[in-house]
Amino acid sequence: MRDSETFGTEKGFGEQLVQWMNEEAKKHDMKFEARLYDYTIKTENFGIFEMLSWMGDVKTARSLIIKASKKFRVKVIEGGYKAKEKIYSTKKSDFAMVRKGDRVIGHLKFTATRFGKDDWELVEEERR
Repeated sequence: MRDSETFGTEKGFGEQLVQWMNEEAKKHDMKFEARLYDYTIKTENFGIFEMLSWMGDVKTARSLIIKASKKFRVKVIEGGYKAKEKIYSTKKSDFAMVRKGDRVIGHLKFTATRFGKDDWELVEEERR
C-alpha cells in the first residue's frame, strides 16, 4: 500500500474524485478502492495536492485517475513510477506525472525512508 500513496488531486477536489472513482470501479466491477489519507503536498509549479491511497490494479488506478482529471477538469498526480537504475540507499524514491486531462504538465520525485512509516516527501519537480 505504501507504493500507492503517490497519487493525488488538486486541493478541494479530493472527496469528489475519490467518491467518483470508487463508484466507477463498482459500476464496472473493477477491483479498486481509493481513499484520502489526510496528507497534502505543496508544489511550487502546480499548487497544493491532496494525496490519496488505493488498493487494486495499477492499470485500473491510472485509468480512473486520468478519467477523473478529464471529468472534473483538475490537475492530478499519477504516481508509482520507479527509477530504472538499481541504486541502493537509505531512502526509497518514487516518480510521478502531473496531469491535467490527457496532458502531462510536469514530473515529480518523491522520497521516503526505507524503514519506518514516514510519508512521502516531495524533493524535485519539473514543468514540462
